[in-house]
Amino acid sequence: MDAFKRDFPIHTPIRVAWGEMDALQHVNNVVYFRYFETARIDFFHQIGLMKEMQATGIGPILAQTQCRFKRPVTFPDTLHVGTLIKDLQDDRFTMEYHIFSESQQCITTIGSAEVVVFDFKNQCKATLPAAIRAQLEQYSAG
Repeated sequence: MDAFKRDFPIHTPIRVAWGEMDALQHVNNVVYFRYFETARIDFFHQIGLMKEMQATGIGPILAQTQCRFKRPVTFPDTLHVGTLIKDLQDDRFTMEYHIFSESQQCITTIGSAEVVVFDFKNQCKATLPAAIRAQLEQYSAG
């Protein structure tokens, strides 16, 4: 867990709920996208992106997301969703998620999301604000 926290300075703890399991007795595949969403919004809050969006009307929209299931997760467990920035462009960035299971003591799931910067007032793509770009660069994985 210590190595995970070093690799992912922004990580979001999530407790697995009994109702998230499916008939096969593991967390249902769609639930992971909810975990990613929770971690994404937590990440955005921590770097100030949500405040920037309120002030400017420019913020993130999800263009695509994917998930790779390495090991099944079951109740009870606490997961930690670590978030890094993998690709940073003028109008978009890619987030990578790693889910660490406390009960299994390993990474169980890897996901990603392409996030586009959007001007909600004018309903079009926008350029990433410099202040947010600087924050994202701090969490870039290369």
